[in-house]
Amino acid sequence: WSRKLVGHTSCVNALTFSPDGRWLASAGDDPCVQLWDFNQEELSKPAWTFFGPRANVFTLAFSASGRYLYSGDTRDDIFQYDISHLNSPMGHARDGLNSPSWSDTQHEDSIRAISCHPEQDQLLLSAAEDGCIILHDMREQPQHSRSQCKLQHDAEFTCVQYHPTMTHIFATSDNRGQLCLRDVRMAFGPLSQRSEHGGIVHKYVTTIARQGTPRMANPEVNSLVFDREGRRLAVTMLHHLPTLYSLNDPYPIATFSGKHLPNGELVLPGDRTYSNCCTMKHGSFGGLGSDRDSYYANGSDDFRTYLWKVPEECALLEARSVVEYSDWAKNRRPGELGYASSILGPRYVPVDLSTPLARLTGHESIVNTALIHPYRPYILTAGIERYIRLHSPTSSSPCTEPLELTPKAVRTVETSSPSTREAFLRAMGVMDDPASDDEDGDGGSIALFDHILRQEGNADVFSIHPWEPDPDEESSEQSMDTDDDDSDDEVGGISLY
Repeated sequence: WSRKLVGHTSCVNALTFSPDGRWLASAGDDPCVQLWDFNQEELSKPAWTFFGPRANVFTLAFSASGRYLYSGDTRDDIFQYDISHLNSPMGHARDGLNSPSWSDTQHEDSIRAISCHPEQDQLLLSAAEDGCIILHDMREQPQHSRSQCKLQHDAEFTCVQYHPTMTHIFATSDNRGQLCLRDVRMAFGPLSQRSEHGGIVHKYVTTIARQGTPRMANPEVNSLVFDREGRRLAVTMLHHLPTLYSLNDPYPIATFSGKHLPNGELVLPGDRTYSNCCTMKHGSFGGLGSDRDSYYANGSDDFRTYLWKVPEECALLEARSVVEYSDWAKNRRPGELGYASSILGPRYVPVDLSTPLARLTGHESIVNTALIHPYRPYILTAGIERYIRLHSPTSSSPCTEPLELTPKAVRTVETSSPSTREAFLRAMGVMDDPASDDEDGDGGSIALFDHILRQEGNADVFSIHPWEPDPDEESSEQSMDTDDDDSDDEVGGISLY
């Protein structure tokens, strides 16, 4: 069952929940930030609208206490909103409370991610396409040297996330496929005290090999997310599958795919299933009413949202296979994917979780974001359209009227389409779309992304992201812990537990 949450006037790119699960924040191309109150008896419209961004918003984050909400946009701006007044009876009578309480313009390119410290409201990390991660400390005086709070990289950062329990550890990803853990104490501060590699204490292997293909691939990592215990992290890769890692293990333990239907039947050749070729995707862990993150959800280019049940870590490790290069080169299983840290190294073949628990429908175009409520059995999805869809396993809901059955049919992409110029003009609202009579007014955006799907939907990761070994990377890998022994709980000399 599901329903639409309507409040935006353009694509919805970012969703996040406050720590207590009361507030859902949403933002996109409007650009404005909407706040939805899940304590209401009737969740029919946003409880509050915040202004400030002047460009598309792609990231939102709540502080540890839930008092502050942060947004980051493509004009390099970060805005802070103080929502503590919303709990006051006089809050709605005061003026100017929908404006930012603080802003920052230190970045020089689009903000891709913001992550708040899991315990302290005054600390947050921001990552941008300028290759810079900034540690913002609200306790410091203005005269504090901001250069001591910057980490500069030679590639575009695509995500940053604090570890939920080890507050000195954070994870980063970039558009070259590098995924790693870093130590705040080694990454920031005076240059003389920083580590040579930007505070990296652990690297994850993201380089993919395919039997029968001579080259390897290193796909861009769109985003990453920890489970609430911090023992696992899932990453979304462009032109590849969502991939699951155990915190201390450099090699993945599972991939998520849609090769089978939820009933176990194989998806027929030619039928659309999970893919990520066209937009930046953001997935999430959750318990669907439980305090254990047993599920993972992610949006797809086939206009669906996929929900997988995640087995126990020990079962996934036991099922993962390791194939030596000499055997791999014999091509006994053409097309099989494995992960390797070097061209001649062993291939680690993780479990493919190919049967999703559910495939959620209800969207007419690409789903970019899937967010599981931290405490209630809800999944929120958003993407190219201007609405958010609230999904529930039951028709009754404490915060909204009875939900309706979600339409099961999924729209197909037409083989013929308007020109790229016409699709772009329709998406921008400059040209009317005579073929679109949808009540939501998303016809232009849908036409544009249909065209992008036709152009990029069948791209192969091995042609888009070919991997060439870097001599410096190869030498640094010699000191990287790639032992599959889970008894070692130290990475790079930093105790993780």
